[in-house]
Amino acid sequence: MLWDSLSSQSVVFNTEFILLGIYNLFSWILLYRLTIIAKLPRTQRYIQIFFNFARVAFLELTILFVLKYIFGFASVSYIFLFIYAGLNFFILFHLRVFTYRLFKTYRAKGYDIHKVIVIADTHSESLIEKIMNNKDWGFKIVKIMSDSPVIRYKYGKDITILPESADLKNLIDNEVVDEVILAKRRILKDQLKELTGICNEVGVIFRQQSGLSSFRSSGFQFYTMNNAEMLTLIDTPSSNLAQFYKQVTDLYFSFLMLLFLFPVFLIIALLIKLDSRGPVFFKQERVGLRGRRFKLYKFRSMVTDAEKILANLSGDNEVDGPVFKIRNDPRITRIGRILRKTGLDELPQLYNVFRGEMSLIGPRPPLPSEVVQYERWQLRRLSVKPGITCTWQVIPNRNDIKFENWMKLDLQYIDNWSLQKDFGLLIRTVKTIIFATGH
Repeated sequence: MLWDSLSSQSVVFNTEFILLGIYNLFSWILLYRLTIIAKLPRTQRYIQIFFNFARVAFLELTILFVLKYIFGFASVSYIFLFIYAGLNFFILFHLRVFTYRLFKTYRAKGYDIHKVIVIADTHSESLIEKIMNNKDWGFKIVKIMSDSPVIRYKYGKDITILPESADLKNLIDNEVVDEVILAKRRILKDQLKELTGICNEVGVIFRQQSGLSSFRSSGFQFYTMNNAEMLTLIDTPSSNLAQFYKQVTDLYFSFLMLLFLFPVFLIIALLIKLDSRGPVFFKQERVGLRGRRFKLYKFRSMVTDAEKILANLSGDNEVDGPVFKIRNDPRITRIGRILRKTGLDELPQLYNVFRGEMSLIGPRPPLPSEVVQYERWQLRRLSVKPGITCTWQVIPNRNDIKFENWMKLDLQYIDNWSLQKDFGLLIRTVKTIIFATGH
């Protein structure tokens, strides 16, 4: 009887702790997503991070106390809950600090840089100085638009200074610009609306010092820069935690797949060499995030002089828009047709993903010659990293889709992005490879 009693108490003890552990896991995930601690800041102070985590830890402790009061949990004392919540706070806070320092070091070395245009007046000196001096923020001022003689004199040797009347729209459309920061003391509401419209249309981040503005919109969020809040318009996926998971997944998955698929790479390389003369890999310049140029890698699926033959085939294009595709392209080799049908020719782009130039899932990277023919609304597909596969890639007979609808599919992906959507597209891509439904 004594043994049965002890066993029963042990089961109750273990059950209560297991239930609390499961609750704690899900509650921290939920609180992490709903509160400011999910953000991965570029310029936040450590004391701000500490207080943000402390507030969430206090909320978590309060909920644990309420649960114990409602459900009893005789095996779990209030002292234990206090220590338990404290340990959670200690571990998660230090993990965040470690991650934050890692990113700051990474950015200080010139990686993950946001290229910025600052619209400034004399009162903008403090912001400009801090951006230039704090390399670990990951911002680089590429141009300043200002009519201030002080700004021109002080920064003209290091940064291109343009008059405030310069064509911002043209700058954004033709150069790599990630953010526009409006830092003037006096701001006209009509000017602000015009600037936000120019940036929003192509997915460039717009920031404006919130304390200087009378303009408010539900599309704006508050972010910290220069120890002050910035009113920020971001028309691209902005779930910081989910974006972080996506970046980590891209890095580790691409690395593991490059190792795992190495034998497959060797077999494909051998088949390409046996089928036709020329290199195994095809390199081509493509346009990535906000106009960045990079070399894209593919398994060669065409004859070596394919680019020269293209001029003679331009009249046979079977698709609309600036892209070129024909169903029975004479430039494609025998093994190349199989690689294209299955999508295996895209596998070397895992290297581009590992280098950070691409993502696993995202709009396909266009050619520079295609981008110059885009309508302005189509440029917004460059507001996220390009991917190996996306919505258009997994549609059967995808080349039959009109170019404008293809662009709209990419923008729908950007506007409705989520990790779940990416996972679904990844599964559908595997099916496309297995059943060879693309062409």
